[in-house]
Amino acid sequence: MREIIKNNILNEEIVHHLTPSGLNVFVMPKKGYTKQYAIYATHYGSNDSKFIVPGEDKPTEVPDGIAHFLEHKMFEEEHGNIFDEYSKLGASANAFTNFNMTAYLFSSTDRFYDCLKVLVGFVQRPYFTDENVEKEKGIIGQEIRMYEDDPNWRVYFNALDALYKVHPVKIDIAGTIESISKINKDLLYKCYYTFYTPQNMVLFVVGDVDSEEVFRIADEMVKPGKVKGEVVRIYPDEPKSVNKTQVVQDMMVSIPLFNIGFKDTDVGYDGYKLLKKGIEMEIALNILIGKSSRLYNDLYDSGLIDNDFGFDFESQKDYGHSIIGGESREPYAVMDAIVKEVERIKKEGIAEGDFDRIKRFIKGRYIKMFNSVENIAHAFVSYYMKGISIFDVYKAVEEVKIQDINSRFEEHFNNPVISIINPISAK
Repeated sequence: MREIIKNNILNEEIVHHLTPSGLNVFVMPKKGYTKQYAIYATHYGSNDSKFIVPGEDKPTEVPDGIAHFLEHKMFEEEHGNIFDEYSKLGASANAFTNFNMTAYLFSSTDRFYDCLKVLVGFVQRPYFTDENVEKEKGIIGQEIRMYEDDPNWRVYFNALDALYKVHPVKIDIAGTIESISKINKDLLYKCYYTFYTPQNMVLFVVGDVDSEEVFRIADEMVKPGKVKGEVVRIYPDEPKSVNKTQVVQDMMVSIPLFNIGFKDTDVGYDGYKLLKKGIEMEIALNILIGKSSRLYNDLYDSGLIDNDFGFDFESQKDYGHSIIGGESREPYAVMDAIVKEVERIKKEGIAEGDFDRIKRFIKGRYIKMFNSVENIAHAFVSYYMKGISIFDVYKAVEEVKIQDINSRFEEHFNNPVISIINPISAK
C-alpha cells in the first residue's frame, strides 16, 4: 500500500511505504536533479542511556557515549570498511549522532540503487569483537580530547551544564574517556538490537529516483528486529530552575567566546504543537536579536559583536533551550543589553511590522529549502523523530499570531545563564 502525501503550496509530494518488517520508507521524487540523497536513521541518541528493553522488567543503564560509539563501529565490517565500498561506487557516505538520533547517509550521482543496498545492508550487520571495540576506544578517546580542546564546543556544553541540573543533554555526546572505557561488545549488541529495529527507524530518499525500486529494495533487505515492542526511555525529572548562572573557563582564544542560554520550561509534548512552538521561538529570537533587529545593529555598530554572532533554539519533547552567542570583548555587556531589550519587549509588545516581516522571511527560507536534497533529507528526519510532518511547516507559520510571540517572551526569556571562554592571559 502506498500513501502519497502532497503539498500544493510547494508543489511537492512524498510517497510513503511500510515494509513487511515494519520500517517506514519515504521517497520525495525530484525529477531532473542530478544528486540523490538517502538517510537511514534510528530514534536513538546520546540521551538514551537509561531504558527498559521490551520484555524485560528492570531498567538498563549504559555508559555515556555508547550511541556515538556504536555509530563508529557500524562502518567496520569483518572484511573491510564501508567507506571503501562507497568510494568504489563514487558516492560520499557519512553518519552522525546527536542527542536524540543516529543517522547513516550517502549522496550519489550514479549507481544510486547499489549505494542504497550498501546502506540498508551494513546498518543491519553489526560486527563487534573484543579487539575492535578496544581499538575504537583509543580512536574515540582522541576525538573526545580534541573536543575538550575546542573552545566553541566547550562554550556550548558549559552553557548546557549551566542550564540543566540532571538531564543527559548536558553530557557530551561522545561521553568521556572514563565512560567509554566501560563499553564492551555485549553492551553494544544490546543497544543495537534494542534501538536498531525497523519500528524505531526511518529510511528517507530524495532525488530523481524510482520510488517503487526503493520500496522493493527495502522490502527485500530489511529484516524484522530481534526485539519486539516499544522501548521505554527513562529520563530524570529536570527542574524548571537553572543549574548555575554562569560558567567561565580559560582556553587558548584571542577574544572571549560566550553563549547566553535561556531554558525552556514549556515542555512535555511533541508533534504539531512542538513544531508551532519552535516556529514561535524562531520568530521571537529574530525579533529580539536577528540581523535585522535594532539590538543586533546597535551591538554590531558599537563593536560588541561581530559577524559570528548568532542564535539557535533547540526544541524536543522533554527539554528545550535557546542559545545566543559569538565573540565579544565584553560578554556581560552583551548579556545586559539582551536582558534590557527583553524587558522592553515584554512591556511594550512586539511591533506588527517586525512580526509580519519575520514570518515572510521564515516562509521564504522554508520554500527555498526544497531546492537542496541535503537540506530536505536532514529536515525530514529531524521533524519525523519529533512526530512532525515536514509539509506542515508553512501552515504552522501561517497560524502563528502576534500574541503567541508576546506570550513566548513572557514564558521563555527568564533566568539567563552565561558561558564564557576567556583567553588564558585574561586575569
